[in-house]
Amino acid sequence: MKEIYVNLKRFDIPKTYGGICPDEDPVRWIRKIVKDTAELGLGNRKDVQVTYFLPESLLVPALEELRSVPEAERSHFQIGCQGVYREDVAREGNFGAFTVNRPAAAMKALGQNWVMIGHSEERKDKLSLLSAYDSVIDQSAEKRRKAEKSVDEILNQEVRCALERNMNVLFCVGETAEQKGAGPAAEYEPRVQNVLRDQICTGLKDIGPWMEDCQIAIGYEPVWAIGPGKTPPDGEYVAFVSRYIKEVCKEEFHREFSVVYGGGLKEENAAEMAAVSTLDGGLVALTKFTPPIAFDVRSLKEIIKAYVK
Repeated sequence: MKEIYVNLKRFDIPKTYGGICPDEDPVRWIRKIVKDTAELGLGNRKDVQVTYFLPESLLVPALEELRSVPEAERSHFQIGCQGVYREDVAREGNFGAFTVNRPAAAMKALGQNWVMIGHSEERKDKLSLLSAYDSVIDQSAEKRRKAEKSVDEILNQEVRCALERNMNVLFCVGETAEQKGAGPAAEYEPRVQNVLRDQICTGLKDIGPWMEDCQIAIGYEPVWAIGPGKTPPDGEYVAFVSRYIKEVCKEEFHREFSVVYGGGLKEENAAEMAAVSTLDGGLVALTKFTPPIAFDVRSLKEIIKAYVK
């Protein structure tokens, strides 16, 4: 079964507030998105699992709408959250002093079974906090590596909190332009491999107790290729990366986790990515990348159609 994940970023913000939600009422918009997904047959395909990751304010209405859909039409359609906090509520311990944060217990109580952790935007945010404390991080390669290691360790705490609550995890990894560096493949490939190995081995450290009960997938984001005007990697590059990720997972965890491409899976590159045998699906954020940028379910259906033959 192929896995298609959709990160609906900040679709809780209408365009009048500077966001990209096309409806002045984001709650009404997400209800329609969920309804359309089911009506277009994307929720009950036996060959595809579809999971939407939503901002927290849209989770309740999305789940309510999903539960109103006949069960047969949503058997492979799930709603997930965009991260959890690195600490969690504990019985006879901290009952919830996590103001502004999102404990895994809170997400599980809402009915969340999936969480995305380590997205490139989350990594960037955590690294910026460390840089605010020590600006030398941005000027010293050694300190930068130590800071990135600290980010991986924090993400590992988040992963374990999610797994402790029996939530499935999409764990995102990927190299920046600085980490990849320039030069021919013989020069950059070892650098990319080192970055991915560090992120996987640290970010998924000590997950053994939960691997049998929880699903774990790896989302590969080539950070250097994401954004307007950037050139996405070709199938050969993604094959090199996804093959290596599976090798590392098999070596470290004695199994091959699913690997999905998160560098902007779209209709134009879906067939090329589908030809990569070590890929198990994709991570979609938008379906229209030129202004006005947007997401719509009919376009997602075309992406899936092009990816899953």
